[in-house]
Amino acid sequence: MSAATPTPVHPSPLGGESYRLILPNTANAPKLARDFLTSLLRVSRHPGLVDDARLCVTELVTNAHCHTRTPLIRVHAAVNRKRVTVAVTDDGGPAGTAFGTALRPPPEQEQEHGRGLVLVESLALAWGTGSGGDRHPGRTVVWFTLGRPEVTA
Repeated sequence: MSAATPTPVHPSPLGGESYRLILPNTANAPKLARDFLTSLLRVSRHPGLVDDARLCVTELVTNAHCHTRTPLIRVHAAVNRKRVTVAVTDDGGPAGTAFGTALRPPPEQEQEHGRGLVLVESLALAWGTGSGGDRHPGRTVVWFTLGRPEVTA
């Protein structure tokens, strides 16, 4: 049996290729997302981004699994020659527990919890949150970009 190669969904607005993975909200979702992104980055010749991408996607998918009641977790990766941008989308959850409610816990909680998004921030060139917009109200999107920083003259 040969390893499956991800198939592009459509061209990314960032240039390059766009890939999607839809996962059931189970305890296995973070591992499946890690494996998906690892394969994608190796095939797309970004092996230097694998470790950071695995950490970041694990954090975002784990947050969706632990803090929302979403039935599905969506992972979207846009890959071009210089960068990869990964977005994790969930359908939200009970009030006060969706991603967008509080990005940073109070400092007293950071000692045991809440370090994951700080880790994402430290590894990513950029990251942020958004919503599903008019088309998918209630959805929460958390994304990060890894790659070489732009050189400004």
